[in-house]
Amino acid sequence: MTGSSTTLDEIGFIAFLISKKHSWRNWKDQILAEKDPGKQQDLRRASTTAEYFLGSVQAITEQGQALGADASGSRQGGYVFGAKNVIWVVGVNKIAPDLDSAFRRLREHCVPLEDARMKSAGFPGTFIGKMVVYEKEGAPGRVTTILVGEKLGF
Repeated sequence: MTGSSTTLDEIGFIAFLISKKHSWRNWKDQILAEKDPGKQQDLRRASTTAEYFLGSVQAITEQGQALGADASGSRQGGYVFGAKNVIWVVGVNKIAPDLDSAFRRLREHCVPLEDARMKSAGFPGTFIGKMVVYEKEGAPGRVTTILVGEKLGF
């Protein structure tokens, strides 16, 4: 499963996933193919327990805390607990000196850009519905962060 991620789109992962040139089960295919809103919501919930959940976060502090947020919380469920493995791809532009700076980055930088992106795609926009600070993972090796030495995502 992938969380909605400009970062994954920018590195070409979303295009690769859509291409089906892999052997993975893509939860998004099933979710988007389902026309019944109730069944679609059930699939979204089930997808948080995917073996792999890929996405990004809005900020990582110099102390190693990660800040994740979205409107519905659909990504956070997989990140927090559901998925067996979590992979975050994060550009160095998302490094913040401390948690206060990370929150400011989220509210003043990420949300306005995501809001504009959503509106340009024909949706009403976005807001912060759920926000999580990740400090430490209790299951060693469950979360992998790939820090990329370039600007990626918001």
